[in-house]
Amino acid sequence: MDRVRELASKKAAVIFTKSSCCMCYSIKTLFYELGASPAIHELDQDPYGRDMERALRALGCDPSVPAVFIGGRFVGSSKDVISLHVDGSLKQMLKDAKAIWF
Repeated sequence: MDRVRELASKKAAVIFTKSSCCMCYSIKTLFYELGASPAIHELDQDPYGRDMERALRALGCDPSVPAVFIGGRFVGSSKDVISLHVDGSLKQMLKDAKAIWF
C-alpha cells in the first residue's frame, strides 16, 4: 500500500495499468488527448506489481487496473474516469492538480 501511495503522489496524474489491458490503453489515450502526461506504472512489468495490485484492490479498485490517481487522490477505475469525463469534471480535476494548464 505504501508503494502505491508513494508512486501516486509523485506526479499530478498517475495511472496503474497492465500492458495487455484494453481499458488501460483507452484511459491512457484519453489522458493524452486531454493534454496530460500521466505517470504510467505497468503492474505486469514491475517486480512489485502483484503487491501493488493487491493494494489497489484494498483501495476498492476492482478490477485492479486501470487505477487512476489525480493530485495524489484515488479517482477510480475506467468506469469512474469515463463518468467524470462525460460530465465534464475530469478536465477540471486535471487542471486543479496542475496536470494540464488549459
